[in-house]
Amino acid sequence: MEHIKYYIISLFIVLVDQISKLMVHLNMDLGEEIEVIGDWFRLHYVLNPGIAFGIQFDFIYGKLLLSIFRILAAVGIAYYLYFLARRKTHSSMLISLSLILAGALGNVIDSTFYGVILDNAPGNAVFPWFHGQVIDMFYFPLYHGTFPEWLPVWGSQAFQFFRPVFNIADASIFIGVLFILVLQKRFVLTDPSSHGEVVFKTRSL
Repeated sequence: MEHIKYYIISLFIVLVDQISKLMVHLNMDLGEEIEVIGDWFRLHYVLNPGIAFGIQFDFIYGKLLLSIFRILAAVGIAYYLYFLARRKTHSSMLISLSLILAGALGNVIDSTFYGVILDNAPGNAVFPWFHGQVIDMFYFPLYHGTFPEWLPVWGSQAFQFFRPVFNIADASIFIGVLFILVLQKRFVLTDPSSHGEVVFKTRSL
């Protein structure tokens, strides 16, 4: 039952993610923007029909395949979390995976059900199931500037940092991956006999 507490972490984040999305949907118009902290933190209601940053597959069943891939990825991550928890892997790795699982599940719910529940499937969708658009709302336009003239291609063009609009599920995936990259020395063993295979530390070490 070791894995249960990590699933609970994931479910809690999914709950917060879904509440935040529904609150935005019910209280804001699509495209509406609300200043939270000055000009650099805003709530901006947008719909993402594709992957990260609005990237889409340019054929009729692309969204369906993306939704199925998201579901399979979430199932795979959930099983891997269970597998590593049974092996008593270091808690830092398990928490990181629970964050990634939460983010995957949060966006899976949008893709699978929002086309029906919120009627937000794109107009060219074959059917509403598995064609829901992900709700994004957090917008941090931290800096506006212009690239220097001497810079090739982008010289003298205006730019903005940070442009993407995201949600709690996206942030959860990002933080989980970041934890793995930054904290990996805590839970990855350097074992010459593993021949390159990743070996995770257990909590007993």
